[in-house]
Amino acid sequence: MSDIEHPVREQLAAYNAKDIDAFMPWWAQDCEYYAFPSTLLAKGADEIRERHIERFKEPDLHGTLLTRITVGNVVIDHETVTRTFPEGRGEVDVVCIYEIENGKIAKAWFKLGERRIL
Repeated sequence: MSDIEHPVREQLAAYNAKDIDAFMPWWAQDCEYYAFPSTLLAKGADEIRERHIERFKEPDLHGTLLTRITVGNVVIDHETVTRTFPEGRGEVDVVCIYEIENGKIAKAWFKLGERRIL
């Protein structure tokens, strides 16, 4: 386990705890949050905070880490995320790519698979 993984590990724990105050310190103030490959969903910590305040209201929200690899300052997670979709409780596979700078997430990209209703 490398130090470069530390902010990713901590933000996932805070995500699963639905704790916005523990989640946000791991994101740089000027971070960028993308749908893979290049659709900007949120720019800056304030926009990421607002996005996750809403997400954390989902009763079934939980990210399960399947695999993590690190190359240089990039951490790549493969997760299964359980969510509360409009159709009901479900799962989606997600590839999360995090670029780490100065101990914080500077950029993140998320590639989502197909939703599976449980």
